Amino acid sequence: MQQLIREAEKNDRIFLVVGDLGFSVVEPFAEKFPNRYLNVGIAEQNMTGIAAGLSMEGYTVFTYSIGNFPTLRCLEQIRYDVCYHNQNVKIVAVGGGFAYGPLGVSHHATEDIGIMRSLPNMVVCAPGDPVEARDVAAEAASKSGPYYIRLGKAGEPHVHQTSRVIEWGKFVEVLSGSHTAVLTTGGVLKYAADFLAAHKPHWGLYSVPYVKPIDMEGLHALSHRYEVLITIEEHQRSGGFGSAILEGLHDIDEKGKLLRWPKIYRKAIPDVFLRVAGQQDYLRSISGVFLDPDDSR
Repeated sequence: MQQLIREAEKNDRIFLVVGDLGFSVVEPFAEKFPNRYLNVGIAEQNMTGIAAGLSMEGYTVFTYSIGNFPTLRCLEQIRYDVCYHNQNVKIVAVGGGFAYGPLGVSHHATEDIGIMRSLPNMVVCAPGDPVEARDVAAEAASKSGPYYIRLGKAGEPHVHQTSRVIEWGKFVEVLSGSHTAVLTTGGVLKYAADFLAAHKPHWGLYSVPYVKPIDMEGLHALSHRYEVLITIEEHQRSGGFGSAILEGLHDIDEKGKLLRWPKIYRKAIPDVFLRVAGQQDYLRSISGVFLDPDDSR
């Protein structure tokens, strides 16, 4: 929110629309820009339609809600009102993956990346720490067209130095390594960094805050540099980040530019709904969202 306020100070066409939540988060924006803030109530479909209309009047509109409510609940409006007309609407979801784990499946955002990246014109982002979130927000505010930005719940630790700048659409090298590289998107970045520091300090680690479009140049380079690539995501295995990596490698190979296929491991949620509620780390552990030192075999 701090970055959005900075962008709104520079651009008087930035507008924030929320679905009756975010209290203690959105107030600074609402107080500073009362004429560019609207709480539409618990009505996410209406929120998206209003955002599309404001975009047609020249605004850069950010919508904000929790879990899967700003995506799945209003998917038809996103598809027709925002993406079909290529409107300048930025959809922000806080609480990606199992961040709202104790509230059960209704609040788990575990299919959103796959759904959003299948929509034409949509850019899909899942920042891994506050530095990535800062730069993704700045880029979204400066570029035209639909964006989906998937955030953690709150208070995620820094992995990058605050002075680091995240380039639009690019992979972010966290650790240089050999033989095996772990590719993460979203909130599992800190977990992966801690795991490698404790168990596999010679592995490479790359954060991928931009899932769509995927960094084909960066992926091409990694496929030559590493024999094993491990993707990890707090998302369903089908259609998510790991799928985007596989599709990218296939497209590179189809053009005859892939020298060799690296071995791929995908760490993600299997094709199930979790029947238990619990804290985020617990739900990750029982759903397969974890790394194994033997994965490079």
